[in-house]
Amino acid sequence: MSSTVAQAPQGPPRSIATPCVKVCVVDGATSLCLGCWRTLSEIGGWSGFTDAERAAIMAELPAREARGGCGA
Repeated sequence: MSSTVAQAPQGPPRSIATPCVKVCVVDGATSLCLGCWRTLSEIGGWSGFTDAERAAIMAELPAREARGGCGA
């Protein structure tokens, strides 16, 4: 006789914090989105990053915006 272990229902997936403001315009000179100030690789990899990685990027965004994307 095989034994089965009941698993608790998982429920809806946990939402991921994002700085996206749905204004997707990438600056050619800096490769930054002018809506959220992330790079294309950051945007593309966002859902795969850890919470700590996302938090580190989000902490940088105000400085990127203040510089207007220069020197990112």
